[in-house]
Amino acid sequence: MANKTYDEQAVIEAIAQALDTFYENLIRKIDDLNINKVMKRKNPYLYRAKAMQSASDIVDSVLTAFVSSSEETIFGNCFFEPIAIAASNGNKALAEGIDIMIQDKETNTISAFAVKSGPSVFNADSKKRQEQNFMAAAKLAQQAKARYEAFIGYCYGKKKDSGRGKPKIYQELAGKDFWWKITGEEDFYIQLMEYMGDLPETYVARFQESYTKASNRLVREFSNNFCREDGGIDWEKLIRFNSGE
Repeated sequence: MANKTYDEQAVIEAIAQALDTFYENLIRKIDDLNINKVMKRKNPYLYRAKAMQSASDIVDSVLTAFVSSSEETIFGNCFFEPIAIAASNGNKALAEGIDIMIQDKETNTISAFAVKSGPSVFNADSKKRQEQNFMAAAKLAQQAKARYEAFIGYCYGKKKDSGRGKPKIYQELAGKDFWWKITGEEDFYIQLMEYMGDLPETYVARFQESYTKASNRLVREFSNNFCREDGGIDWEKLIRFNSGE
């Protein structure tokens, strides 16, 4: 166990701050949306193939996809790491690619954790970089004459070792196993949900207001930029804007 106790109040405070950061960043991204930036990245042929006939149909599709992709990224970047630091009683690591360093003086062990949101975040190149980061952190442990262990911690999901390939210099822990490792509490992964309490509900109205304003704004901009006088979508103009010179 990297940690045998955790400070419940510190965890609750970290969750509150993480939720505030999450909604603040998500709402800011929604408020900054404009239709020209969006439509440069979208596939107009897809909208035509789906027989979308109105600005609101396209904007609904755009906003739904934007929020879905943005919220996952923002949440992963701002939510789990500070909570894991608070729950582990560890320190924010100074080594590149390592998020938490925990020193157990009783066993003279330094545990290095790279905290990731879910178990599907790596490709071959990024996993190789992570291995290099763990090896660099191992040198710090050697200087301290401490036993060293390295972990990739996935904050949700499950991860099983395939048993294939060369031995790894790190272990992978996901969901329940990760949170148990850093807190010593077997059901912490459930407690984490409960610690949110009613906090998410306090942001709903603000988020919905921002979303509704963005929807109205983007419909107006789309109509002005890509609709004909009779209100129909000017597909040729939209495609020229997206793919022409």
